[in-house]
Amino acid sequence: MFAYYFKLALRSFRRNKVLTALMVLAIALGIGAAMTTLTVFKVLSGDPIPHKSARLFYVQLDPYTREGYKPGEDPDWQLTRFDAEELLRQKKAPRQAMMTGGGGIVDPRVGTLKPFSVGMRYTSADFFPMFDTPFLYGRGWSGTEDDGRARVAVIGRNLNEKLFDGADSVGREVLVEGHPLRIVGVLDEWQPQPLFYDPFAGNSYDRQEEVFVPFSTSRDLELGRSGNMNCFGREIVNDATALNVPCAWIQYWVELDAAGDAPAFKAYLDNYSDQQRAAGRFERPANTRLRSVMQWLDYTEVVPGDVRLQMWLAFGFLLVCLVNTVGLLLAKFLRRSGEIGVRRALGASRGEIFRQCLVEAGTIGLGGGLLGLLLALGGLWAVRQRPAEYAALAHLDGSMLLLTFVLAVAASLLAGMLPAWRAMQVAPALQLKSQ
Repeated sequence: MFAYYFKLALRSFRRNKVLTALMVLAIALGIGAAMTTLTVFKVLSGDPIPHKSARLFYVQLDPYTREGYKPGEDPDWQLTRFDAEELLRQKKAPRQAMMTGGGGIVDPRVGTLKPFSVGMRYTSADFFPMFDTPFLYGRGWSGTEDDGRARVAVIGRNLNEKLFDGADSVGREVLVEGHPLRIVGVLDEWQPQPLFYDPFAGNSYDRQEEVFVPFSTSRDLELGRSGNMNCFGREIVNDATALNVPCAWIQYWVELDAAGDAPAFKAYLDNYSDQQRAAGRFERPANTRLRSVMQWLDYTEVVPGDVRLQMWLAFGFLLVCLVNTVGLLLAKFLRRSGEIGVRRALGASRGEIFRQCLVEAGTIGLGGGLLGLLLALGGLWAVRQRPAEYAALAHLDGSMLLLTFVLAVAASLLAGMLPAWRAMQVAPALQLKSQ
């Protein structure tokens, strides 16, 4: 029966071309707008490390002075160097990493290449296994090399291509800010979207970090740092990156064996805060936070507010299009009351009339989905022309392609419910009498 109803729908479309075109266009416009904004939102709000995001947690402590304290408010989102190094030393998590962003000049010392600047990250050894960074050559440095303040580095694939033509460069040196660093590893293509481990260091969707250096080494060499820094306290600060200075500028991540271990680790952080308060370093009551990757992304509002607003506006527009489609379908079905009355008189049940009308509405949705897909592709192309940092990511993947048709057909079926219900209520006797 479905095939028969589908043929009837196609015949009906040919008889009412203008009305059918209006309904297809209404569905297509709504679907195109909704899928464009939904795709952008999905790209920006996706889980950047889905297989272990529930076990990765960002640590926050509250080392600030008593002034301005409000119970329950969030602490600073970064740690002081002292706290980060102390937590790292105590090693209460299976893996943990302290880090901060930086930048410097690389001198290629080859060919005609001139020195150029690169983004850098100063971190500890667990960074690489914690975030599952893929290696093209070599490995990350070890905890022993961290403690020994080794002059080593891990470089990115792009930098390796530029300096060594893509060859295995493990054991060779890269000159950073005039300091030779021995290369122990070369990362393969690795660009989590967004760069969740430090979303405040700049562009979260298109930021390139090409040199990774042990944090301890970066301080010995006084490499330049970048990113936010919040200083507090009552004394004048001369060197904000020194060990005992009251300035928060270090990001700190831990990996636990299971998500269920988070409460126990949170209790450890509270106990650490109480110990620091007893020692006179902290002045406020224990005020710690432990957020998983997705909770951290929500907290930092990585997804721009205008993207969320555009998505809701687009779905509101889709709703308006559906309301218009309901009116058009209602007019279309009720104009065929005579035809429906004849079918009812020949033995068709109300349910069959209802199903016939829904098949026709679904066919309209299928046509609207095809046109809406083209409009969505055009909309995403327009997004990619914008100067926004996330623009290049706006592409329709297989799941969103399937969702386009599912949403179009579902929306058209929903819009066809009321018109189909009204159509099946047509009384055959009255229609035959009027004929």
